[in-house]
Amino acid sequence: MDYDVLLIGSGFGALTAAALLTKRGLKVCVLEQAKYPGGCATSYKRKGYWFETGATTLVGLDKHMPLRYLLNELDLQIPMRNLEPPMQVHLPNGEVLTRYGNLGAWIAEAERVFGKYKQREFWEHCYRVSQQVWQTSLEQRSFPFSNVKDLLKAATRVRPAQLSLLPAAFRTMHDVLLKYDLLQNHLFVDFVNEQLLITAQNHAAEVNELFGATALCYTLYSNYYVDGGLINLVNPVVDYITSNGGVVKYGQQVKAVDSLRKGYKVTTAKDSYFSRFVISGIPLNNTQELFTDKSIKQKLQLYLLPSDKLNGAFTMSLVLDGMVAPDVLHQQVHVPDGLPIIGSKSIFISFSHPADKLRAKAGEVLASVSTHVPHPEKLYIQQKEQVETGILCALERAGILDQASIKYTQSATPGAWIFWTNRAYGAVGGYPQYKSIKPWQMKDARLDHKGAYVCGDTVYPGQGIVGVCLSGIIAAEKLWQDHY
Repeated sequence: MDYDVLLIGSGFGALTAAALLTKRGLKVCVLEQAKYPGGCATSYKRKGYWFETGATTLVGLDKHMPLRYLLNELDLQIPMRNLEPPMQVHLPNGEVLTRYGNLGAWIAEAERVFGKYKQREFWEHCYRVSQQVWQTSLEQRSFPFSNVKDLLKAATRVRPAQLSLLPAAFRTMHDVLLKYDLLQNHLFVDFVNEQLLITAQNHAAEVNELFGATALCYTLYSNYYVDGGLINLVNPVVDYITSNGGVVKYGQQVKAVDSLRKGYKVTTAKDSYFSRFVISGIPLNNTQELFTDKSIKQKLQLYLLPSDKLNGAFTMSLVLDGMVAPDVLHQQVHVPDGLPIIGSKSIFISFSHPADKLRAKAGEVLASVSTHVPHPEKLYIQQKEQVETGILCALERAGILDQASIKYTQSATPGAWIFWTNRAYGAVGGYPQYKSIKPWQMKDARLDHKGAYVCGDTVYPGQGIVGVCLSGIIAAEKLWQDHY
C-alpha cells in the first residue's frame, strides 16, 4: 500500500481527520484538485488580493467546541482577532440590530428592537440548549450510531443532560417560537428565519430545535477574524500534516475509487494511489459518483438530497478604495422584496479588518458578499449583472457600502462554483436542516464498514467550519475505533 489513509479533498473536515490520524502515526495523503487547501473555508489570491472562498466567520474555539479540541490536540496557535460585537443586522423596517456577544447585552438589544415580550425567556432557553449541544457533541463522538461498538461507547459517556436534549430533536424552531408566543411578532420571525438561513440553510419551520438554537446563538460565542484570510487557519493544519510525515498533493482531481480485496485504489486525472483506508471529504452527491462499489452507491442513495432541496450561492468579491470598513465587520441586510432573478431576501457581507495588512493595500478594504440561490441546478443565472446591481443597491441603501468606492469586483453564480469546486449542482453551505431528518438519520462517518469513511458539510453534524471540523474528528475516531 502507498498509504494508510487517502483523503479526497482538503476541506476542513478532511484536514481535521488527516491531522488527527497523522498524530496517531498513520501515513496519510490528501488529494486536492485545486491549488489551495481548505475547500470552502479558505482564501485565494487574485489581482494581488486575498479573497475568502466562502466562509468568513470563525467560531468554535470556546470550551467544549470542536475547533478548540482540534487545536489543543495538535498544539497549534492561530493568531486571531476577537470580534465584539460579531455582527449587525439591517432589518426590513430600517432598524439596525447589533448582535452582541454577551448574552445580557444581546437580550437588551433584542428587547429594544423587538419588544420585551418573551425575548429574555426565548434567548435564555436557546443559549442553554446550545451549551448542552456543544458539550454533548464532543462527549458523544460515536454519534450517529452505525454499529454495536458505537452504542457501547456512547453508553459509557452518557449523562442525564444529554438525554434531556432528545425531545428537542422532535421540535422545530417554529414550535419554540410558538411556545414563547412569538409567532405574531413578524419582524422577529423574519429575523430568525434569515439568521437560520445563514447557519442552518433553512427556515424555522424545518430546522429542529437542537440545530436551530445552536445556530441562532453562534454570535453568543467567541467570533474571530484571521489576518490574511482563513487560509491562515488552514495552512497550520496542513503544515502539521506534512511536518509529521503526511502528504498533501494539489491538482489531483479524483476520478474513481475502487474497492480492492484489501484496501482501495484511488485514481486521479494524473495517477493512481493505493491505501488501506479512504476518507471522502467531498459532498455525498460527489462521493457517490466516485465509488465504483455498487453497494456503497446504493447505501448513499438513501441519504442524497436533490438540487431542489439544496442551496447555491451568488457571491461577490469587492475591492473598495478609500472606504473605511464599518466597526462591525459582519453585516446582514434584509431585502424584503427579494433580489432580482434569485428572490433571496437577505445579503451577508464581511469586510476585511482595517489592521489586516496582508489581504489588501493601505487605504483599501476587501468585502465578501453572499446570498442564497435556491434549487441551483434549475436556476441558471444568465443575467448576473441584474443580481449584482440589486445587491449593490441594497447594500448602499443600508448605508454600509459606497458604490463609488468600488475599484474591482468579481461575482460567481452556482455555475462558477461547479467550475471551481466540482460540487454537485454548485451547491454550497452543506445539506440544509429538515424536520423530516433527525440527527441520528444523518449520514454517519462509515461508507462500507470495511475501510471507507466520509466527512464534510453534507454529513452529521452539517454546516460551517466548526461543523465540518466535528465531522472530521468523528471520521478519524471511528476509523481508529474500527481497526486499531
